[in-house]
Amino acid sequence: MPGAVATTETIVTIEVGGPSGPAATPPRRAGGDSGGGAHEVPQRTYVTGITVALAGILMFFMALASALIVRKGMSNDWQNFTAPKILYLNTLILLASSFTLVRSRRTLAQGNLGSFCYWWNITTVLGIFFLAGQLIAWRQLAHAGVYLRTSPNSSFFYVFTGAHGVHLLGGLLALISVALRPTQKLTRSTVTEVISMYWHFMDALWVFIFLLLFLGR
Repeated sequence: MPGAVATTETIVTIEVGGPSGPAATPPRRAGGDSGGGAHEVPQRTYVTGITVALAGILMFFMALASALIVRKGMSNDWQNFTAPKILYLNTLILLASSFTLVRSRRTLAQGNLGSFCYWWNITTVLGIFFLAGQLIAWRQLAHAGVYLRTSPNSSFFYVFTGAHGVHLLGGLLALISVALRPTQKLTRSTVTEVISMYWHFMDALWVFIFLLLFLGR
């Protein structure tokens, strides 16, 4: 029955190709999007990517920490200085931002978009406050005569805090981007997961830097 075979082949061709033809490409979905269909870039891909990036950042700061310990142990020109009090406030601000970030993601999982935006924006503001506080700390040290070249100790302080500030600024820009350009619900879930991993890492890294520079003398 040649006619029947030909009819079946035609039906299969229509099912596969669809209205746009056989060459049509299904829409690309970032990890976590709903609506069915294959996920070309699953969420775990982004999580793996940010994990690798954080590992590289950790290696960079560990190298700096090793250099500080070696330089401090072999020098007689190490000059300690008092940490500006605003650094203690900055630490509390950054820890609070981790708390508000957790709250924002929790409300997002509950489907409360308004509450998510509220806590997300608070996290963003706290991040801005932290960076502003770091600039104030630098200014206070400059007024006290502590500069980059004053001693090895001050040099490491400026390098550590400057490098951390630049990395935190990247996370802050990501926070602002999500706040200004909302995405689809489940795509937002993936984005916020990656950003929160980065932000919590920056918080923990700052606590380590602070302890290394001032409380671990």
